[in-house]
Amino acid sequence: MNYTLHQLRIFLKVTQTESVTKAAEELHLTQPAVSIQLKNFQEQFSVPLTEVIGRQLYVTDFGKEIAEVADEILNQVSAINHRALSFKGEVTGRLKISVVSTGKYVMPYFLTDFIKKYPGVDLRMDVTNKMGVLNSLENNEVDFSLVSILPPMLQVDALELLENKLYLIGSSASELGDEIYSTDLLQNLPLIFRERGSGTRQTMEGFILNQNIPFQKKRMELTSNEAVKQAVLAGLGYSIMPIIGIKNELREARLRIIRVRGLPIVTSWNLIWVKKKKHSPIADAFLNHVKKNKQEIIRKWFGEV
Repeated sequence: MNYTLHQLRIFLKVTQTESVTKAAEELHLTQPAVSIQLKNFQEQFSVPLTEVIGRQLYVTDFGKEIAEVADEILNQVSAINHRALSFKGEVTGRLKISVVSTGKYVMPYFLTDFIKKYPGVDLRMDVTNKMGVLNSLENNEVDFSLVSILPPMLQVDALELLENKLYLIGSSASELGDEIYSTDLLQNLPLIFRERGSGTRQTMEGFILNQNIPFQKKRMELTSNEAVKQAVLAGLGYSIMPIIGIKNELREARLRIIRVRGLPIVTSWNLIWVKKKKHSPIADAFLNHVKKNKQEIIRKWFGEV
C-alpha cells in the first residue's frame, strides 16, 4: 500500500461529512480533486470504503474502521509537528473548545490575543447546542466548554468570564411603548422560543414559570439564536434573548428592548472543564491567559449597549 497523508485527510473528511462536495468545500479543494484522491485511496483496498445509494454517499463498516485509524495517524502526525516546534521553545498544540450557539459572540474575544501570541496553536472550536456541548465534555473530546448554565449532572470546574443578560426583545416596529410593563404582558405576546435542550430556552421557560405566567399557546420554536433574532427582526414575535448577540441590531435601532419587571435575567458565561482533567501544556497556557487577562478582555470588547 502506498497511500499519502493527503489521501488520509481527504478520506477522513469525506467520512465526516458523508459528501464529496462538502468535504471539498471544507478542505478548500475542487470536487474533482477530492473524487480523484478518494478513488486512488479506494483502489488500495479490495473491500469498499464507501457506497452511493441514490445520490447519498454512505461509509461502509470497513470504511468506518479505516477512518478511525486515519484519524489516529493524523493526530500522531500533528503531535510530531507540535513537539518539533515545542523543542524549539514554541508553545504549540491542539486546543479543543465547544461552545453553545450564543457563545460564538463571546469565545473568539478570549482567544484572539492568545492565538496571536502562540501562532502554533491548532484551534478547534465547535459551536453547537447545549446537549452537544455536554456530550463533548462527558466524552472527554474537548479541553474546555463555554456555557451560560452550569451542568448539574457533570462534575466540572468553572471560571466565570462575564455576565450574560437576557431581555425581552421586539422589532423596531413594535407598537409597545417605553414604559415598564408587568409580566402579565407575556401572556398575550407571540413568543419565540429556542428548541428544547437550549440553555436560552431553559432560562426563558424558568422565568415564565417563576412568574406564574399561563402557558403560551401562540408561540414559535426555532433551533438557533440567529434564527430567533431574524424572526424577531421580521416582526414575527418577541423573545427573551441574550443581549450579547444583538448589540449591533440595538445600536442600529432594528431591535429594541421591551422593559418588563423582573428583566433582565442575569446569568454568567462560564469556561468549564471536567473536574480532575489533566490539561495539556497548551490548554494550561490558555487557562492562565484567560485568568490573567480576563478583566482587560472584558473592558476592551464587552460593555453595555
